[in-house]
Amino acid sequence: MKSFHLSWLVMLPAVLQAADAGKVIRLNPALDQLVPAGAQVEKVAEGFTFTEGPLWMPAGYLLFSDIPANKIRKWSPDGTLGELDKPAPPDGYDTITGPNGLTLDKQGRLIVCEQDGRKLSRLEKDGKLRVLADRFEGKRLNSPNDVVLKSDGSIYFTDPPYGLKGQDKDPAKELAFNGVFRLKDGKLEAVYKEMTRPNGIAFSPDEKYLYVANSDGKQKVWMRFDVAKDGTLAGAKVFVDSTSDTSPGGPDGMKVDRKGNLWATGPGGIWVISPDGRHLGTIAPAEGPANCHWGDKDAKTLYITARRGLYRIRTSVAGVRP
Repeated sequence: MKSFHLSWLVMLPAVLQAADAGKVIRLNPALDQLVPAGAQVEKVAEGFTFTEGPLWMPAGYLLFSDIPANKIRKWSPDGTLGELDKPAPPDGYDTITGPNGLTLDKQGRLIVCEQDGRKLSRLEKDGKLRVLADRFEGKRLNSPNDVVLKSDGSIYFTDPPYGLKGQDKDPAKELAFNGVFRLKDGKLEAVYKEMTRPNGIAFSPDEKYLYVANSDGKQKVWMRFDVAKDGTLAGAKVFVDSTSDTSPGGPDGMKVDRKGNLWATGPGGIWVISPDGRHLGTIAPAEGPANCHWGDKDAKTLYITARRGLYRIRTSVAGVRP
């Protein structure tokens, strides 16, 4: 069986573009404590099809998904761009198809939301692919989208129908809802079923709250849930509502910093939202963003996947990452 390794594609300059790569929109003075004056959006790579799922690896490089190309890309700070070879699939399955959200488990193994494959998978240390979840109560998942790990090792992920051509009306859709799921010790549980398009997902630093983005043009909101000791969710509430904002884009991928601020893809760019729900400002790259993740040794560089490009900006606060 083929082992898992990296294959190099092309050499690129560390920063392709700084001028006109984006802007910072400051709505509240509190943003100055998070994004320093003079911080610039930089474009560091381009030429992809649709980028998602950025994840900084402990070895010092960034992984991100290129969904239509069916690839997981690797970008290094020296500008080197590569991709992950597809691992050999388990019996009865294709290899990774339509990778989207990525994270690491407590052993440092890569967890992949397979949007087109309709499953959640894990890449083992020997390079083999293992399917963690593909059915709930005997019915196929819709299309796992984004994922986050809790400190107890449980995995939470969202399951909208974006990987299905007809979405909710697709004849291949088996579940009657678009859910938020929890996988713990091999058991899959639907912890919330009432969102129309659950998407980005992140815990507060103390794991007291779980945030979930709803990517529905009719209800562009971020939900906040109380997380019980047993991992179940309660107290569902709309944390921030951006439905009235007509700027391009909507709630999608998100991350949190160590102070509890939410950095969430929304209308017009990455919204920076305080723990009490104030919109402090927006990081607006030249292309509409889909997700973000904290990178570099100090976790103070926000990397942004945006359509065909990869962007970054330096911050004054460190982010939470696996």
